[in-house]
Amino acid sequence: MSINTIEPAERIKGISEYYFSVKLAEVAKMNAQGMDVISLGVGAPDRMPSEETIDTLCETARQSDVHAYQPYTGIIELRKAYADWYKRIYNVDLTTNEVLPLIGSKEGILHISMTFLNKGDSVLVPNPGYPTYSSVSNLVEANIISYDLLESDGWQPDFDALEKMDLSNVKLMWVNYPNMPTGANATIELFEKLVSFGKKHNIVICHDNPYSFILNDNPLSILSIEGAKDICIELNSLSKSHNMSGWRMGMLASNPEFVKWILKAKSNIDSGQFKPMQLATIVALNNSDEWHNNMNKVYAERRVWAEKIMDAMECKYDPSQVGLFVWGKLPDSSPNSKEFIDSILQEAKVFITPGAIFGSNGNRYVRISLGSSVEKIKVAYERIKKYFEQK
Repeated sequence: MSINTIEPAERIKGISEYYFSVKLAEVAKMNAQGMDVISLGVGAPDRMPSEETIDTLCETARQSDVHAYQPYTGIIELRKAYADWYKRIYNVDLTTNEVLPLIGSKEGILHISMTFLNKGDSVLVPNPGYPTYSSVSNLVEANIISYDLLESDGWQPDFDALEKMDLSNVKLMWVNYPNMPTGANATIELFEKLVSFGKKHNIVICHDNPYSFILNDNPLSILSIEGAKDICIELNSLSKSHNMSGWRMGMLASNPEFVKWILKAKSNIDSGQFKPMQLATIVALNNSDEWHNNMNKVYAERRVWAEKIMDAMECKYDPSQVGLFVWGKLPDSSPNSKEFIDSILQEAKVFITPGAIFGSNGNRYVRISLGSSVEKIKVAYERIKKYFEQK
């Protein structure tokens, strides 16, 4: 049989390789050729987890009884630590059977979609929004219904517009605050509207919440709204907030029945997490306020220089946005965001993210990550400033 007669599944034909997978390979190739590209694209923290977290990982990894398969639900101590964390940070009461540890919240998007979406079911996906919401929906052969997030609405859903849509086949709605990519923050009023909307239309509201610790004075959970557990699932992660992106330590919380259903999917896909990582995560969840405050001081300094880059590019941005990025609107005279960032990559040797990858409503925007040192962001600023001065 010739390999040319073999075709991938239709679900694979319908999606593209993840944008950053492709673009970072291009950046790596440029660096291999000696071009010294500075990447301000991916939201990956460059700092270490807390010292206590690292010490716990190293110490427990030397124990002889921690290297076997672990429970699919995570160890009970970890689930309790997540529950205690939610009470302390968000004032949300969770029992251990309302918490499910995940190998990263990105993976949880797949578990949830497999659990609630049949082929042909509809799912509400924000535009702009995290591309994985759409790609995973395509993988499970769901029907994507895009809903607009607009700067004029503070990047919040227009519920009047949602009510005019055909929602008869919608089973799931993805929301994400503090929002990525726009940096818009949530409010209690928004969460109340989302819970009410979900209950009215029998739609599972899935809130993705990994950014609430970064440059944000008021962390919120949708589960703090009365009755939210009946219809909502919240994803959370230590990737951004605790500098543990490579650890893949995430979790979800909801009512026990939803958790039990999702566990059916999860337990057939992965085999649990390394116990020393779970034990170290418990320590990380108890990081001091001082540790988090120090991290935010670092991000605040970086943000100053990221905003200088936005100014150099004549982009407009909201100084009140929160999270790990700065989101800015291109001047009217600029090309679309992909052409814009490609010119900066080739001429200034700086990679920033085009808003177009997050949906059509992001086409006139760009995003800068705060995941690089001040020194690197300063150099990127000087390169971009020089590029625009010479144009």
